[in-house]
Amino acid sequence: MDMKFWHRQEQGKPLFPDVEWNKPERRDQAGKLGIIGGNKLGFLAVAESYQEALKAGVGEARVLLPDILKKSVPAVMTDVLFAPTNQSGSLSNEALSEALALEKWADVLLLCGDAGRNSQTSIVYEELIKKSEIPVVLTRDAIDLVQNGLQEILDNPRVVFVASLAQVQKIFRAIYYPKMITFSIQLAQLVETLHKFTITYPVTICVFHADNLIIAHSGEVVTQKWDAPMAIWRGTVGARAASYLIWSPKAPLAAISTAISS
Repeated sequence: MDMKFWHRQEQGKPLFPDVEWNKPERRDQAGKLGIIGGNKLGFLAVAESYQEALKAGVGEARVLLPDILKKSVPAVMTDVLFAPTNQSGSLSNEALSEALALEKWADVLLLCGDAGRNSQTSIVYEELIKKSEIPVVLTRDAIDLVQNGLQEILDNPRVVFVASLAQVQKIFRAIYYPKMITFSIQLAQLVETLHKFTITYPVTICVFHADNLIIAHSGEVVTQKWDAPMAIWRGTVGARAASYLIWSPKAPLAAISTAISS
């Protein structure tokens, strides 16, 4: 099969150099990132995402946490909002209005995980994604939370998944996608599968497999050698992806490829 849709990127040599040029030099023009996550057991991913976004050059980052965490927030996180918490220590149904207010303020939303496994939080996330008019990046357990709403979410061209291979498997299974993904799949096969999947569904998928980060959107696929899988599990890749999307919101493949190249 002719695989013209497969583009290989090297570290430090971005395939889309214009994206870096789109990045404003002045912080007051560098856009706003809204970050949602955390539960009563912790918010390490939220704190790391916040720091990573500011390091990447985002103008402002604002965080929404369950209000049970009010006494735990470190001083370095200066722009924090709180929303109602349910009995399990995650965002409750009432948190949707705060989440939508953050969406109105932000240029991009990052659902960064540590969200807990609660049905109310799932509903908040699903409703937020349906109503959002800006790009939404989901990573870590935020992806697991929206499993029941995937059919509708996968039709949203503004959605980005920064996922594990197991989560991509679950996404495929949830919608009865006819192609199976196994952990032993060859890189070229996975590239071809994601090529076909993202022709059918307009979302963007970023996944780590076979020592590569793979980014797929609209049938085009970029791969780059990657030796830091922990950067995905800790949320760093999601935070960088969300940051670069602020500057190139209509070009998710280019934005995320550039985010991981430096």
